[in-house]
Amino acid sequence: MTDANDISPDATAEDLARHANKMAKKKAARDKIMAGKAGEKGLIIVHTGAGKGKSSSGFGMILRCIAHEMPCAVVQFIKGAWDTGERRLIEANFSDLCQFYAMGEGFTWETQDKARDIAAARAGWEKAKELIRDPAIRFVLLDEINIALRYDYLDLDEVLAFLRDEKPPLTHICLTGRNAKEPLIEAADLVTEMALIKHPFRSGIKGQPGVEF
Repeated sequence: MTDANDISPDATAEDLARHANKMAKKKAARDKIMAGKAGEKGLIIVHTGAGKGKSSSGFGMILRCIAHEMPCAVVQFIKGAWDTGERRLIEANFSDLCQFYAMGEGFTWETQDKARDIAAARAGWEKAKELIRDPAIRFVLLDEINIALRYDYLDLDEVLAFLRDEKPPLTHICLTGRNAKEPLIEAADLVTEMALIKHPFRSGIKGQPGVEF
């Protein structure tokens, strides 16, 4: 039988009635499920994986918060020195709703100074804790923090303990970056893994404005 968006123009009255009955049953089942989903809580959200889109998805949620006039904040680790479209847009137009802190200085192969990288990551984490502790801020994006955790620039146990013990109950935290560690994945409420299928970089195409940054 045809599905919701695949009704043949030659469908008979019997076909249409059967389809309507099928959709009514689906709606009733869906309504029953949703009736038991009344709770709210501040989520720990992880975007990881080798595919593109982890930070992009995090910034999409930041824009949703702005649209709902929910105070929010961004702390960028590692790549914070980059001039990005997201940073330009937020700082120029929405600084009253979204605080933006670019705390990184580039990847390790750019700084070539591990102690400096660790210091930058620690400074970013201290700022993140300050923002998260503020119950007025409803969403905090920790962009590329998973990279800092992967290289042990930050202590994972410390980060997890802070999120468990000090995050306000209704504050959402999004942590992005590939190679998220398993304990973080276990502690999270929502985890999305971006799978790499094709990427233009492998064909010699450099990162481009509007797509990569």
